[in-house]
Amino acid sequence: MSFSFNFDVQLTTKGQQGEESKPQTGKQDYAVKPVPGNNNTTTPAETVKAAVEHHPPADPHFLLNDAVSETVTIGTLPPLHFLNESVFERTASERDDNERILSRTAAQSSDLISGVYEGGLKVWECTYDLLELLEREGETFGGKMVLDLGCGAGLLGLLALKRGASQVHFQDYNSTVIEQLTLPNALLNCQVEGEEEEEVKGRKGKKRGLQEEDDETIIEEEKMKKDEEAKSDEEKKNEQKKEGEDGSPSPKRQALDPSQHTKLTCCRFFSGDWTTFLALVLKEDLFPKYDIIFTSETIYNTAYYSALHDTLHRLLAPRGVVYLATKAHYFGVGGGLHLFEQFIEDKGVFDMEKLWDVDQGLQRHVVAMHFKTTIKS
Repeated sequence: MSFSFNFDVQLTTKGQQGEESKPQTGKQDYAVKPVPGNNNTTTPAETVKAAVEHHPPADPHFLLNDAVSETVTIGTLPPLHFLNESVFERTASERDDNERILSRTAAQSSDLISGVYEGGLKVWECTYDLLELLEREGETFGGKMVLDLGCGAGLLGLLALKRGASQVHFQDYNSTVIEQLTLPNALLNCQVEGEEEEEVKGRKGKKRGLQEEDDETIIEEEKMKKDEEAKSDEEKKNEQKKEGEDGSPSPKRQALDPSQHTKLTCCRFFSGDWTTFLALVLKEDLFPKYDIIFTSETIYNTAYYSALHDTLHRLLAPRGVVYLATKAHYFGVGGGLHLFEQFIEDKGVFDMEKLWDVDQGLQRHVVAMHFKTTIKS
């Protein structure tokens, strides 16, 4: 059964005091990255996953048609739009998926199949922790090179993009995640931001809020779409003329208008494991050195620590910073902050600084990593 929705709705849930509530994604809050299925182990697959660069399509319409988005708002940060997770799951059978991760995760009822699918279709709670920290600390990105490593939906990189980063690169293990989630999310956020800036000014000091469209809204959006399709060519021309006169095209027209996607020229998108991704990037004559590397919920498996460390070591700029958001421990998978701290200490390349300990639900942390002063990158 196909779903046909309009993605332009931007809603937030209000609390008792008028404050925006914490984002709700239809999943239990503070979920743990689960134990892989019975037929899987916590070690990575023996075969490497070749890295590939994915380019935005010349015509983005097919990525956004029939899409439903959510909007997360955190304090004074610009709104970040991303595809609705529950609708994405319900329409999985209609999506291109050469990796078959959508069908396999559904069949195994798992958000993680180690070495096959690494959880990129879900926005994990530590991502929201890092966004809150960035809002509180007032991190600026003007003119900086940024890497969102293990990006999934790409919210961290998209924040940097909307806050003036010169280049933002997105990497995820799965090509399906990049093509079906990260790229569409980038398109949703690469639109004119004048109205968003005014909205941000009115939200200073408020907490984050997010609300999925309810069934009544979905029905109404379907009706509006059908009405739009039924309009005559003359009516559509008149509407377009009117939009041009007042200078305020509809949000959907903005998102689908290629002229609004100039920020995409600042973005690159990669899939593959970290070892092959690093090798692919290092082949370039002037390979990037990133001022900021974001990585959230990526240290759940100790078998990946060496590849992650090598990637950070080779790609971080000498005065750069790595922001890592993580749980204290990933039950059933084996990794966590303590084990990663010990790994980093043994390597002797990075200093690690705890920025925020989150005590709500499962214990979570946001840390920063810098090169030791005695290490040359």
